[in-house]
Amino acid sequence: MDDIVKAALAKWPNVPHCYNWLALDARGDWYMRDDRIQAAGAFPTPKGSRILHDKLQEFIGRNYEADEAGCWFFQNGPQRVYVELEAAPWVWRLTAVPGAAPALSTHTGRRAAFRSAWLDDGGRLFADSDIGFGLVHTLDAALGADAIEAGHWRYDELPFAQMPQRFGYTLSPAAGQRQD
Repeated sequence: MDDIVKAALAKWPNVPHCYNWLALDARGDWYMRDDRIQAAGAFPTPKGSRILHDKLQEFIGRNYEADEAGCWFFQNGPQRVYVELEAAPWVWRLTAVPGAAPALSTHTGRRAAFRSAWLDDGGRLFADSDIGFGLVHTLDAALGADAIEAGHWRYDELPFAQMPQRFGYTLSPAAGQRQD
Protein backbone atom coordinates (compact mmCIF):
# COMPACT_ATOMS: atom_id res chain seq x y z
CA MET A 1 0.00 0.00 0.00
CA ASP A 2 1.28 3.47 -0.87
CA ASP A 3 2.60 5.59 2.02
CA ILE A 4 0.23 8.43 1.11
CA VAL A 5 -2.71 6.01 1.46
CA LYS A 6 -1.46 4.83 4.87
CA ALA A 7 -1.16 8.45 6.00
CA ALA A 8 -4.72 9.21 4.86
CA LEU A 9 -6.02 6.16 6.74
CA ALA A 10 -4.32 7.35 9.91
CA LYS A 11 -5.68 10.88 9.51
CA TRP A 12 -9.28 9.86 8.61
CA PRO A 13 -9.90 6.36 10.02
CA ASN A 14 -13.71 6.34 9.87
CA VAL A 15 -14.54 7.14 6.24
CA PRO A 16 -17.49 5.00 5.02
CA HIS A 17 -16.76 2.20 2.57
CA CYS A 18 -17.83 2.49 -1.05
CA TYR A 19 -19.66 -0.26 -2.98
CA ASN A 20 -20.54 -0.84 -6.64
CA TRP A 21 -18.35 1.97 -8.03
CA LEU A 22 -15.37 -0.11 -9.17
CA ALA A 23 -15.26 -3.43 -11.01
CA LEU A 24 -12.72 -5.84 -12.51
CA ASP A 25 -13.67 -7.79 -15.60
CA ALA A 26 -12.43 -11.17 -16.83
CA ARG A 27 -9.73 -9.52 -18.96
CA GLY A 28 -8.17 -7.57 -16.10
CA ASP A 29 -9.71 -4.22 -16.98
CA TRP A 30 -10.97 -1.84 -14.30
CA TYR A 31 -14.37 -0.16 -14.71
CA MET A 32 -15.94 2.85 -13.00
CA ARG A 33 -19.66 2.35 -12.38
CA ASP A 34 -21.53 5.58 -11.73
CA ASP A 35 -25.12 5.84 -10.42
CA ARG A 36 -26.62 5.53 -13.92
CA ILE A 37 -24.66 2.34 -14.69
CA GLN A 38 -25.47 0.84 -11.29
CA ALA A 39 -29.18 1.52 -11.84
CA ALA A 40 -28.99 -0.25 -15.22
CA GLY A 41 -27.92 -3.57 -13.68
CA ALA A 42 -25.40 -5.61 -11.80
CA PHE A 43 -21.83 -6.04 -13.03
CA PRO A 44 -20.78 -7.22 -15.59
CA THR A 45 -23.85 -6.11 -17.58
CA PRO A 46 -23.46 -3.21 -17.97
CA LYS A 47 -19.79 -2.80 -17.18
CA GLY A 48 -19.45 0.97 -16.96
CA SER A 49 -16.57 3.17 -18.11
CA ARG A 50 -13.26 1.42 -18.67
CA ILE A 51 -10.38 3.07 -16.83
CA LEU A 52 -7.72 3.86 -19.43
CA HIS A 53 -5.45 6.24 -17.49
CA ASP A 54 -2.16 4.36 -16.87
CA LYS A 55 -1.27 6.13 -13.63
CA LEU A 56 -4.74 5.50 -12.17
CA GLN A 57 -4.55 1.82 -13.15
CA GLU A 58 -1.15 1.56 -11.44
CA PHE A 59 -2.43 3.34 -8.30
CA ILE A 60 -5.40 1.00 -8.06
CA GLY A 61 -3.11 -2.00 -8.59
CA ARG A 62 -0.68 -0.95 -5.84
CA ASN A 63 -3.52 -0.48 -3.36
CA TYR A 64 -5.61 -3.54 -4.26
CA GLU A 65 -6.12 -6.03 -1.42
CA ALA A 66 -8.63 -8.39 0.19
CA ASP A 67 -10.29 -8.12 3.56
CA GLU A 68 -10.75 -10.99 6.04
CA ALA A 69 -14.03 -12.03 4.34
CA GLY A 70 -12.43 -12.39 0.88
CA CYS A 71 -13.89 -9.14 -0.44
CA TRP A 72 -11.41 -7.33 -2.67
CA PHE A 73 -11.02 -3.58 -2.49
CA PHE A 74 -8.97 -0.62 -3.63
CA GLN A 75 -7.81 1.55 -0.74
CA ASN A 76 -8.34 5.06 -2.11
CA GLY A 77 -6.81 7.24 0.57
CA PRO A 78 -9.00 6.84 3.64
CA GLN A 79 -11.85 5.21 1.69
CA ARG A 80 -12.10 1.50 0.99
CA VAL A 81 -13.65 1.01 -2.46
CA TYR A 82 -14.92 -2.56 -2.80
CA VAL A 83 -14.49 -4.20 -6.20
CA GLU A 84 -17.13 -6.16 -8.10
CA LEU A 85 -15.42 -9.15 -9.74
CA GLU A 86 -16.55 -10.78 -12.96
CA ALA A 87 -14.58 -14.00 -12.43
CA ALA A 88 -11.75 -13.82 -9.87
CA PRO A 89 -9.59 -11.32 -7.97
CA TRP A 90 -6.60 -11.83 -10.26
CA VAL A 91 -6.37 -12.08 -14.02
CA TRP A 92 -3.20 -13.96 -14.93
CA ARG A 93 -0.88 -13.02 -17.74
CA LEU A 94 1.46 -15.82 -18.74
CA THR A 95 4.98 -15.51 -20.08
CA ALA A 96 6.52 -18.42 -21.97
CA VAL A 97 9.63 -19.96 -20.40
CA PRO A 98 11.39 -22.35 -22.81
CA GLY A 99 11.30 -25.92 -21.48
CA ALA A 100 9.42 -24.95 -18.31
CA ALA A 101 6.03 -23.87 -17.03
CA PRO A 102 5.00 -20.35 -17.99
CA ALA A 103 5.62 -17.53 -15.52
CA LEU A 104 2.53 -15.98 -13.88
CA SER A 105 1.92 -12.31 -13.28
CA THR A 106 -1.28 -10.49 -12.35
CA HIS A 107 -3.19 -7.89 -14.32
CA THR A 108 -1.47 -5.41 -11.96
CA GLY A 109 2.01 -6.69 -12.84
CA ARG A 110 2.67 -8.62 -9.64
CA ARG A 111 4.55 -11.93 -10.03
CA ALA A 112 3.22 -15.13 -8.50
CA ALA A 113 4.24 -18.76 -7.99
CA PHE A 114 1.91 -21.32 -9.58
CA ARG A 115 0.21 -23.89 -7.32
CA SER A 116 -2.60 -25.50 -9.32
CA ALA A 117 -4.73 -25.19 -12.45
CA TRP A 118 -8.50 -25.45 -12.69
CA LEU A 119 -11.03 -25.68 -15.52
CA ASP A 120 -14.55 -24.42 -14.92
CA ASP A 121 -17.75 -25.69 -16.48
CA GLY A 122 -17.41 -23.06 -19.23
CA GLY A 123 -13.95 -24.31 -20.25
CA ARG A 124 -12.11 -21.33 -18.75
CA LEU A 125 -8.65 -21.90 -17.27
CA PHE A 126 -7.92 -20.63 -13.75
CA ALA A 127 -4.80 -20.89 -11.60
CA ASP A 128 -4.14 -20.78 -7.90
CA SER A 129 -0.87 -19.28 -6.69
CA ASP A 130 1.02 -18.14 -3.63
CA ILE A 131 -0.84 -14.80 -3.79
CA GLY A 132 -4.28 -16.10 -4.62
CA PHE A 133 -6.64 -17.32 -7.29
CA GLY A 134 -7.23 -15.95 -10.76
CA LEU A 135 -8.44 -16.46 -14.29
CA VAL A 136 -5.93 -16.96 -17.08
CA HIS A 137 -6.36 -14.11 -19.58
CA THR A 138 -7.99 -15.24 -22.82
CA LEU A 139 -4.94 -14.10 -24.81
CA ASP A 140 -2.77 -16.47 -22.75
CA ALA A 141 -5.04 -19.52 -22.62
CA ALA A 142 -2.99 -21.25 -25.34
CA LEU A 143 0.16 -20.93 -23.19
CA GLY A 144 -1.77 -22.48 -20.30
CA ALA A 145 -2.97 -25.32 -22.54
CA ASP A 146 0.62 -25.88 -23.69
CA ALA A 147 1.74 -26.08 -20.03
CA ILE A 148 -0.91 -28.73 -19.39
CA GLU A 149 -0.03 -30.72 -22.52
CA ALA A 150 3.68 -30.57 -21.66
CA GLY A 151 2.97 -31.86 -18.15
CA HIS A 152 4.15 -28.67 -16.41
CA TRP A 153 0.64 -28.03 -15.07
CA ARG A 154 -1.93 -30.56 -13.92
CA TYR A 155 -5.51 -29.44 -13.63
CA ASP A 156 -8.71 -30.31 -11.84
CA GLU A 157 -12.25 -29.37 -12.80
CA LEU A 158 -14.64 -27.33 -10.67
CA PRO A 159 -17.91 -25.58 -11.55
CA PHE A 160 -17.44 -21.82 -11.62
CA ALA A 161 -20.19 -21.32 -9.03
CA GLN A 162 -18.06 -23.23 -6.49
CA MET A 163 -14.79 -21.38 -7.12
CA PRO A 164 -15.36 -18.31 -4.91
CA GLN A 165 -16.10 -20.43 -1.84
CA ARG A 166 -13.33 -22.95 -2.59
CA PHE A 167 -10.72 -20.21 -3.04
CA GLY A 168 -12.03 -17.72 -0.47
CA TYR A 169 -13.14 -14.71 -2.47
CA THR A 170 -16.38 -12.78 -3.00
CA LEU A 171 -17.59 -11.80 -6.46
CA SER A 172 -19.90 -9.03 -5.24
CA PRO A 173 -19.10 -7.33 -1.94
CA ALA A 174 -22.10 -5.07 -2.66
CA ALA A 175 -24.46 -8.06 -2.47
CA GLY A 176 -23.79 -8.32 1.26
CA GLN A 177 -22.95 -4.64 1.82
CA ARG A 178 -21.23 -4.83 5.15
CA GLN A 179 -21.59 -1.62 7.11
CA ASP A 180 -18.33 -1.42 9.05
